[in-house]
Amino acid sequence: QVQLVESGGGLVQAGGSLRLSCAASGRTASNYNMGWFRQAPGKEREFVAATTRYGATGVYADSVKGRFTISRDNAKNTVFLEMNSLKPDDTAVYYCAAVFATKASTSITLGKIGLYDYWGQGTQVTVSS
Repeated sequence: QVQLVESGGGLVQAGGSLRLSCAASGRTASNYNMGWFRQAPGKEREFVAATTRYGATGVYADSVKGRFTISRDNAKNTVFLEMNSLKPDDTAVYYCAAVFATKASTSITLGKIGLYDYWGQGTQVTVSS
């Protein structure tokens, strides 16, 4: 089992920045590739960004490319999502997720929500216009 706890959400004005954190505990976090997903009211959960187990690869949804950066610190079992130039459309609950490294490791498979094994409880991000 891997337990994931997100933090860092909040209310920010359009154009502002937030940094989300996801603390992992349980099985060795470095065995897992990590992703961020989000779900806006009335919409399906969607892929935002993912990184491979040692942070060598970052994959992003087109909607956040160039504005969001995913990173990880395996020594602290923590994954981060730096979000800049935020827009009202970024308003959503943001979820951290973990997938065993051999299950999903390509730019295509890392975006597949159904492959992820463990999920956090989510953190709310609200961007006001």
